Amino acid sequence: MRALHLDTPLLLSGPLSRVLGCRVWLKMDCWQPVGSFKIRGMGRLCQQVAADGARRLVCSSGGNAGYAVAYAGRELGLPVTVVVPQSTSEFARRLIRRMQAEVVERGRSWDDAHEYALTLAGEAKTAYVHPFDEPIAWEGHATIVDEVAAQNLRPDAVVVSVGGGGLLCGILLGIERHGWNRTRILAVETYGADSFKQAADAGRLVTLDAITSLATTLGARTVAAETMRWKARWPIEHYLATDAEAVNGCDRFLDDHGTLVEPACGAALAAAYNNAIQLRDCEDVLIEVCGGAGVTRDLLDGWRSALDKAVGVSAT
Repeated sequence: MRALHLDTPLLLSGPLSRVLGCRVWLKMDCWQPVGSFKIRGMGRLCQQVAADGARRLVCSSGGNAGYAVAYAGRELGLPVTVVVPQSTSEFARRLIRRMQAEVVERGRSWDDAHEYALTLAGEAKTAYVHPFDEPIAWEGHATIVDEVAAQNLRPDAVVVSVGGGGLLCGILLGIERHGWNRTRILAVETYGADSFKQAADAGRLVTLDAITSLATTLGARTVAAETMRWKARWPIEHYLATDAEAVNGCDRFLDDHGTLVEPACGAALAAAYNNAIQLRDCEDVLIEVCGGAGVTRDLLDGWRSALDKAVGVSAT
């Protein structure tokens, strides 16, 4: 079965290497056909449910997973319905519709969209494609590590953005498979979308009252339970970025590498640009540039302008 994702480049970043004083490697999943890593896991999961007899796909998503499922459905010849929350941008909705998928809006956050999508999945030969809490998807995301290992790199640390935790679970699955026993994880979230950090602090899953970060694609109010099982057996450290730092990470990455990414990815880049203390003893750092389809130059400028206005208001 032909994979729907691409093997993406592994680049040595001069600018980020100078900031951290070590070799910083970029896994460029922002260059996937749908602009993000999501096609790795979503593509594999869609192929599996299609082989099992599904004739329609339903997904709930803040944008990236839905776009990946829509792309996979088009490639597989299956109709797709993507349920999005109010926070999903019109640009991301247009991308999903371009793949001939239906877009339905429900609720303020991904969790609301998820609940409604489950009701649609009860129909005959309809499969619900969970955007992050699914072992088959984790296997798809683990191919990131497979590709890095094939290039003979074993980093001291991997920097990864965490929303629902599917990407984190997949990368850890790959790390364990390849025996990278000394590789640490720096799990990055934004304030207001930090369900994993709060769960880690509490020692149990925590459900946020609301997502208040503009990094809405990190907007799962409760992280996948599997992340806590990994937390119990692997060295996972945490980094929280402000929305302003995440947007600044996007800006600097665009200047340094000519590539647009969403704030959800900018948060991980911010950890490196801010010379995070957790990375200062490393020789090789791998950053998963998870990307994000729902971004344009105008959107990035709008986020920065809104943050600048908020700072101005708070200062008066």
